[in-house]
Amino acid sequence: MINKKISSLRIDYRKNELNINKVSKNPFEQFRKWFEEVIKAGILEPNAMTLATSSKNSVPSARTVLLKSFTKKGFIFFTNYSSRKARDIDENPHAAILFFWKEFERQVRISGRIEKVSKKISREYFNSRPFESRIAALVSHQSSVIESKKMLEEKFNLLKKKYSDGKVPLPDYWGGYILIPDYFEFWQGRPNRLHDRIAYKKEKGNWRKKILAP
Repeated sequence: MINKKISSLRIDYRKNELNINKVSKNPFEQFRKWFEEVIKAGILEPNAMTLATSSKNSVPSARTVLLKSFTKKGFIFFTNYSSRKARDIDENPHAAILFFWKEFERQVRISGRIEKVSKKISREYFNSRPFESRIAALVSHQSSVIESKKMLEEKFNLLKKKYSDGKVPLPDYWGGYILIPDYFEFWQGRPNRLHDRIAYKKEKGNWRKKILAP
């Protein structure tokens, strides 16, 4: 049964357009352009992205994580290597990320292969985190079942005292991943649901762009 209150929620997008003759030849450059616009606009957590993974049995899972860096190679994020997302990546390294910036009526879909970053990169980022965030990484074995939140908080307070000098060690079970893309899709909301969609696909080492129907 259709819920009329939900089905009637609707916005007609009119803020921008996306022209294949004006976008960058390289999707990384197009992403950088959009990302810089979002940052300049002061949007809250512009680096928030949905990460979709799948197990070896094709069971999907999605969650929001934070992009921490992107290079000409790919998109980097950090997490617990014992989490569900990490287990999925171990079993099936193919994944996708999604950025949605509603203030600009835009989204970017990116898919490719995920691999771990070097220990050096993980340590460098870990040491840049706030003290209590580093302690939390030691305390929480992400996605594991715990007895209670109180038990977690007690362990957190004990480790804060133990490492009060600020020298928190990088756990073996925590670090970074990089998603190396083979596909990008840039979406710009347009009036009457005739949205602009431009896809980039890597073919024989080169990026090819195409217009997609909305």
